[in-house]
Parts: sequence; structure tokens; C-alpha cells
Amino acid sequence: MVFPIQIPNDAPFNAEQRAWLNDFLTKALTQEGKQTNPSNSSVPVTVVYGSQTGTAESIAKKLVKTLKKGNFEPEIHDMATYDRSRLAAEKNLLVITSTYGDGEPPDTATDLHAWLMSDAAPRLEGVSYSVLALGDSSYPDYCKCGIEFDTRLLALGANRIFSRVDVDVDPDAPYAEWSAGILSMLAPSSAGIPASEPESADAVEAGYSKTNPFRASVVQNYNLNGPGEKQTHQIALSLEGSDLSYEVGDALGVYPLNPAAVVDEIIANLPFKPSIVPAPDGGEVTLREALIQHYDIGSLNKSVIQKWQAKSGSPFLRSLVAADDKKAYDDFCWGRDLIDLVIDHPADFADAEDFVANLKKLQPRLYSIASSPRAHLGEVHLCVGIVRYDSYGRKRGGICSTFLADRVSLEMAPRVYVHSNTAFRLPASGDTDVIMCGPGTGIAPFRAFLEDRKATAAKGKNWLFFGNPHRATDYLYQDEIEGYIADGTLAKFDVAWSRDQKEKLYVQHLMVQNGAELWTWLNHGAAFYVCGDASRMAKDVDQALHQVAEDHGKLTSAEAAAFISQLKKEKRYLRDVY
Repeated sequence: MVFPIQIPNDAPFNAEQRAWLNDFLTKALTQEGKQTNPSNSSVPVTVVYGSQTGTAESIAKKLVKTLKKGNFEPEIHDMATYDRSRLAAEKNLLVITSTYGDGEPPDTATDLHAWLMSDAAPRLEGVSYSVLALGDSSYPDYCKCGIEFDTRLLALGANRIFSRVDVDVDPDAPYAEWSAGILSMLAPSSAGIPASEPESADAVEAGYSKTNPFRASVVQNYNLNGPGEKQTHQIALSLEGSDLSYEVGDALGVYPLNPAAVVDEIIANLPFKPSIVPAPDGGEVTLREALIQHYDIGSLNKSVIQKWQAKSGSPFLRSLVAADDKKAYDDFCWGRDLIDLVIDHPADFADAEDFVANLKKLQPRLYSIASSPRAHLGEVHLCVGIVRYDSYGRKRGGICSTFLADRVSLEMAPRVYVHSNTAFRLPASGDTDVIMCGPGTGIAPFRAFLEDRKATAAKGKNWLFFGNPHRATDYLYQDEIEGYIADGTLAKFDVAWSRDQKEKLYVQHLMVQNGAELWTWLNHGAAFYVCGDASRMAKDVDQALHQVAEDHGKLTSAEAAAFISQLKKEKRYLRDVY
């Protein structure tokens, strides 16, 4: 029996893509171009995921939901708890993993990744596999973790049943391509997946979601810093009428708008007249609306440069592309936006549609939620560092942070959705002690944690490490923190004002200074949380944690690493890093 499959009309594909996918998926579930299963026995499939913010986990669960409706026996495993001794015996292995920081595996994938890359990894000739790699091409090591899983599995003798698909931020279309491909290889004729499948990675749900964001009115929007150039905004948004809910540890997705003045300057310097252009998700809009609402004009990367050079006579871009040097690309892209290409390296586009075809879709930004729903009914709060800088003779800024600081209003309410992050939750028991390390805007989720712990009368102790340059101007949420100290919600508060003394002082230094007590808390079952910069701060904090284990736990380097790894497996060492 064959079940006809139809991609919903509101899915994020154009008519040609939808027709291709409909045809491909239908063939995938018939006897055309597939593996047969004469015994009609169910097909075993193991899905493993490595997730830092919850996206890979969400996709893995959607895939398993799809497989359960066919003639499959799917299992799903977080890489942190996956029993690697069974790897060589897997029949069909599907790997879904993100990449974060400087091309690193997500925390949940670290141990499995390291073991697989080592000489201890077994031969895998009997394993069939495929990889979905999540990433962001604006970062240099795009999808590196997924790429490494893919190449290593192949090198160990596993059979790649469908080519790796790399996801550039937005997973919907790539996930549809990948899931269709693996189904075509795995599904026997009797798989019987219902017509409603497959789901996209972010399928439209009832109510507001990523694909149907809510316009949230602004309740508060003010600078938490004292006088000076630095700006960190406390932004409160109303969720009234949305039915959106969140838990502490979750993130809020915000769809920004590009600055109209920059868009107008871009249009004024283009070699064609503005016209109607296609939007990335379907429909048609004016070029101005497209550049304000739908396309990324605030970042450059290798892909954009290569496409632009093909239309440009710029000798510099031609040499840059020909050299294909990673550092040269990074150096050129840093501090430049689309406006720099338009003015300094003009290109010959046939028309406006040809022009936007070279641009990436404008993506939402995720911000750690800085409030507890128990403390602020019907509201969600953010703590946003506003990025402003000068480069190449222009004043520039972060697209979303300056949107929230400067351009939102009652008439221009931001479109938002809740991004669940099950990998960054408070302990199930309120009796568990909690240690939080969040310098700068990394304090955001810990403000939410403290509000929640107070609202629920949690008996466990709370310890906060915080840091910023100057006490006089950068003491974020000072009144609230001092109130928590006074009422006992905060048992310990250690702060590093990095520029208030001759020697720079950071949170990792405070951890080492308080090493004996930190080790005691950990030995008594405390959970340790980190939020903030992945490339520097989080690495320094991790190193300090290892040092504390060695110095005060009297562990060898290898034993300390095993101890930290066990904390992660027990979900007692959790990081929200970016």
C-alpha cells in the first residue's frame, strides 16, 4: 500500500521545490530506487544527537516521530549518554549534531567525538549511516563537528547511505532534503509513513512559533549601565494574548529589521532600478522591504564573497577568491557589511531579483531569557548588550541589538518566539545547590534562575560568579543582586571588576581563589552553570574547573577530566555559550 505524500502549501519552499519533494518522497516509499525488505521485518534505526541549544535535539525527536509512523524501530540517544560500545553493532545510524564556538563539538557530543577520533574507535564495516550537520556560515568553521563525524565514520569503514547535508542556520529545507534522502534508502515498500509526514524541522504548530512569530509589545527598554559608551539594555516584552510559555533556561528568538537608512544607501548605489523581488520564504515584496525585513545585509562570509565576485570586476575580490585563504577571508569580512561590497566592489547584476539571489536570509537571533515566568506573569525579559563600533569610516552595529535598542516602538513591535533549551535547566530538586558563572550579559539566565529559586522557595544554596569591567558603571542588576544577598537567596556572590585594579581580574580567577569551597559544593552534589562567550570565557572557566578538581580533589589531570565529564553526563555541568 502506498501513501501519497504532499508537502503543505505553507511549507518554506517554492512551487518547483515542492513538486520535486512531493515526487521524491512518493518514490521513496514505493519500490522505485530503494532497498527491499523481503521479510517485511521492521528496520532498526538509531538516532544520536549532539545539541548545545536544543535545536539538534528537537530535529532528532521530529525525525523519530516520523520513523515511528512507518515500519521502523527507531531509538534516540543524546550523545552524552549513548553507550559507545554498541556503535559497531548498529545497523542504521543517523547523526544530528551542531557545531559551536571555534568549530567545537557541543558539550553533549564532546566525549563521543573525542573517542571516535581516537585510535580506540572500532572498525564499522557493518554500519550504515548519514549525518545532518547544523551550523552557521557566518562562522569560520561552519558545520565542522558534523563534517568530522561524517568523514571519520567513513574512514572507519561505515557505509554512507546518503550524503551529509549541511544546515546554514535555517534547518527546514535542508532537513526535508536529508530526511527524504535517508527514507529513500531505508524505507521498505511497507514502511507506510502517513501522508502528513515528513515534518519540517520547525513545523508550524498551533499558535505562535518560529514560523509564526508573535508581535510582542515593549514594556521596558532601558540601559542598565552607568554613564559611558557601554550599553546593556533591560528589555521587557509582553506576551499577553500569545499563549506562549517558557521555562527558565530557555531562549527568546527575535526577528530583527535592518536599518532603513543603510538599505536606502544600498539601493541608491545599485546599477538598476528597484523592483519587486521574491522573498526567501515565498511571495513578492519591494526591494526596499526585502532588504529591511528578509535579507541579511549585516554580515559577509566566504559564500557571499564568491557569489559577488562572479558578478564583479574587482581585481581584489578576484585575487581573494583565487587564493581561497581562510585567514584572508576572515580579515576582509571582519568589520565590513554588504554596503562595502556595493560601494567599493560594484557588481553587474541584471536586475533586483538577480541581486537578492546572492544574499542570505535574515535570521532570528536567540537571547537567553532573563526572567522567570513565576516572577513576571505574561512577560519575558532580555538582557542585551548593544553592539556599536566604527570600522572603515562607518558607524556600525549589531543588527538585532541596535534594532532592539533604537528601532523598536509601538508601531514596530519585535516578532518573537520561544526556543526551548532542555539542555540548560535548573535541577529537578529545589534542594540541589546551584553555582552560576555569568560575566557580562551572561548574567541573563541566572537572573531568571534566582527569580525562580526565590519564587519556588528552593532550599538549595545559590552561588553567583559575575564579572564586568567597572563596578561604578557595569554592575548589572545591582539592586536586585544586593536584595538577594540580604534575603538569603544568594548564599555567595563573587564579582570580578576586570579593569578596577592594575592586574586584570576575571571570573575564572575567582573560581581558583575559592577553589576549596567550590570543590566542597561540587562534592556535595551542586550543579555548575556557565553562560557567555564560548571562544574565550567558557574555555577559561572550564580550565579553572579542571584546576580546582586537581588542586582540591587531589586528582590527576586524567582523573579531573573524567570527573568533569561525569558532571556533564549527570547534567550537573551545563553551558549556554555562544
